[in-house]
Amino acid sequence: MTTASRVLVLNSGSSSVKYQLLDMADSSRLAVGLVERIGETTSRLVHEPLAGPGAAGGRRERVGAIADHEAALQAVAQELAADGMGLDSPELAAVGHRVVHGGTRFTAPTVIDDEVLAEIRSLIPLAPLHNPANVTGIEVAHHLRPDVPQVAVFDTAFHATMPEHVARYAIDAATAEKYAIRRYGFHGTSHAYVSRATAALLGRPVEEVNVIVLHLGNGASASAVRGGVCVETSMGLTPLEGLVMGTRSGDLDPAVIFHLARVGGFSVDEIDSLLNKKSGLLGLCGDNDMREVLRRAGEGDEAARLAFAAYVHRLKKYIGAYAAVLGRVDAVAFTAGVGENAHPVREAAIDGLAELGLVLDPEANAVRSPQARLVSAEHSRVAVAVVPTDEELEIAAQAYALVTQ
Repeated sequence: MTTASRVLVLNSGSSSVKYQLLDMADSSRLAVGLVERIGETTSRLVHEPLAGPGAAGGRRERVGAIADHEAALQAVAQELAADGMGLDSPELAAVGHRVVHGGTRFTAPTVIDDEVLAEIRSLIPLAPLHNPANVTGIEVAHHLRPDVPQVAVFDTAFHATMPEHVARYAIDAATAEKYAIRRYGFHGTSHAYVSRATAALLGRPVEEVNVIVLHLGNGASASAVRGGVCVETSMGLTPLEGLVMGTRSGDLDPAVIFHLARVGGFSVDEIDSLLNKKSGLLGLCGDNDMREVLRRAGEGDEAARLAFAAYVHRLKKYIGAYAAVLGRVDAVAFTAGVGENAHPVREAAIDGLAELGLVLDPEANAVRSPQARLVSAEHSRVAVAVVPTDEELEIAAQAYALVTQ
């Protein structure tokens, strides 16, 4: 009798579903895909089987109206079934869901029942853009396969180990308690995976390694990880705090909000939109794609140069601050789209930090590779690593470990 070892990982957005089917017997990917523009007439499903009889045919794509998330997951199920890997397979051990906000209750992967689902719904005010879609994905997946465990893996969970004096804001304690105001942090599955992968790259037990993880995508966050345990992270109550991002401002004097409301007549929603969707690189130079910012900066565009300088300056501040928090740093790890691919960002962020033990090897840094690798000079006291993140594998591993305990 074969033990079920497959995990379907779902990342449900407001109008999209990303998915991967993995076999945890060997951590291999069986299929990957994306459904986007759900609810529109131009919905698009891209499916790529990586194993089984369908793999030889390669990637498949279909365009046409997909009304809602249930229709989207039905379409995903059809594509998987066509490859002999349908959701009705007895080999499916679990469905792992990325859930953005777990509040203070959910600090580990959790099998979803009615009570857990109700609690995730109650956290919607803390993550109004993400948790509603996460809930929808859970409900639809349960409807399609009610006998298979649904597991929530929370973006906030890895950061739940932050000491209380780090997680608390210095505001009235009763108000903070009433409205659940504290620093939660996000991108936790990525920070967890990359911190462990960095220790493996160094050939050392994770318990012995202190690492600063820089997750740099359109959203960006930093974390200080001591021996595999997060002790500080840059995002806070929401993903707005911290680094300069593609469209988010990151750290900001709170009085800017009051000023915009009192002097500019901005509404709360207008300020929210400004800081989350019209700031960061986009606000500074009109582009939120780092590739375009670098191209323009290279051609002498002053707005792009300013945006790049602001982005890098914030990175340096956090590297220095987290070096102070950790006391000893063994590695700085760059990950996610910008961190893995934009070597000028890594070069500029590490430049001038030799006194902290950080020295790049320019040739190694300039090489593009899908593999985890060191890009620091041989004499660098602190390793500089590029570690491709794998949030789907992390979610699948956590879900599978939970249901097979």
